[in-house]
Amino acid sequence: FSDVRICSRCIIGGFAGTDVVIVKSGRRICGTGGCLANAPLHQNKSYFEFKIQSTGVWGIGVATQKVNLNQVPMGRDTNSLVLRHDGSVYHNNEEKNRLPANSLPQEGDIVGITYDHVELNLYLNGKNMHCPASGIRGTVYPVVYVDDSAILDCQFSDFYHTAPQGFEKILFEQQIF
Repeated sequence: FSDVRICSRCIIGGFAGTDVVIVKSGRRICGTGGCLANAPLHQNKSYFEFKIQSTGVWGIGVATQKVNLNQVPMGRDTNSLVLRHDGSVYHNNEEKNRLPANSLPQEGDIVGITYDHVELNLYLNGKNMHCPASGIRGTVYPVVYVDDSAILDCQFSDFYHTAPQGFEKILFEQQIF
């Protein structure tokens, strides 16, 4: 007996907070709280994007399955490493880096994230923000949280901007039992 499981695409909502609303076939998040994507970042160099549809309180980055998806903002513990709407990057309740003051993401902007299992880097509308952050350990997933009327769309393939050299969309493991 063999059971072959192949996931066709990455979406948000693998795990979600209780007051999160996920629409557009797992591509848009609104409400209050956070959610993880349905696939962990297994490959060495991952890239994914979020488009800010409506501003408010939001955060994007990577997190383990132990993160509290009902607690916003994230980045307060060792289970998440996130860019917050104010341009700060937090992990373990410590500011790890900050976007340049004139580079805060606005409505309609695309925020790209690269992650290589050590360092997370941020891109704004295709431009490298030179804002690295690190510290999270273990198996991580893309994470997004919203509050205060924020609406974000996720792109795990068919990107708005070309992925930085060496980085690629999230790959799914194939499991054969």
